[in-house]
Amino acid sequence: MNLFTPAETVANYAAAGVAKTRQTGLRLLLLGIAAGLMIGFPVCVTNMATYTVANASAVRIISGVLFAFGLGVVVLTGTELFTGNTLIVISLLDKRVRLTAMLRNWCIVYLGNFLGALALSAICARFGWLWAGEGGLAAYTLRLALSKMSMPFGNAFFMGVLCNILVTIAVLVSLSGKDVTGRMLGAWAPVMFFVVAGFSHSIADMTYCALGLFGKSVPAYAAAAQAAGVDVSALTWGRYFLGNMLPVTLGNIVGGLLVGGTAWYCYMYKKG
Repeated sequence: MNLFTPAETVANYAAAGVAKTRQTGLRLLLLGIAAGLMIGFPVCVTNMATYTVANASAVRIISGVLFAFGLGVVVLTGTELFTGNTLIVISLLDKRVRLTAMLRNWCIVYLGNFLGALALSAICARFGWLWAGEGGLAAYTLRLALSKMSMPFGNAFFMGVLCNILVTIAVLVSLSGKDVTGRMLGAWAPVMFFVVAGFSHSIADMTYCALGLFGKSVPAYAAAAQAAGVDVSALTWGRYFLGNMLPVTLGNIVGGLLVGGTAWYCYMYKKG
């Protein structure tokens, strides 16, 4: 078979989790920045591909098909993505890493993902990318950012839980493949599912929301959004962190822990 068994895949990740916690801080940060960019680029692609599409279902399907390639690229390049790294709990439960080592990895990688997303968003806003369609892309992007920042806390949290259940399953399915095709398709399908379903991914939302915040600071983009009925005054950094980042990140952690804990118990736990 050109696949690892589920037990082999989980055991392989347990070993990989150890290696992830032993990386230097600078290496983790740089690999985190790279992953933030690799998830941010599909955000830009999906916004550009859908900003003129009126049918909501078509927007979801197009976005899902295109966005889902991002995780496969992250897996194949070995960069560090916070949401996938919640699976390090497998190594923790197998007593191969300490809790402090796992949390160190999470914090540094999350910061790196954030810096990558912010850098990409700032460049797109500052250097004209959002002016596509004479501001049509800007209006669409700011409206989408506001919608992501305006969800009730509980909704954002549970959409985050469901999202990272699928993302961590995608990581494990991808790593069960022994060739590039298997790994890409393994990562692609579950991620496509979460995008079409409309669940919330904290690292993707870093770019979705930051594009709106940086876009708001450009008068032409703000005017285009206001003309389209977007309340740009509601796009604030406080709402970004408290209305989206906090609940979605917490939800992503819970979703990842549920998958990682279940995988460890089913395939690695030994009584006695």
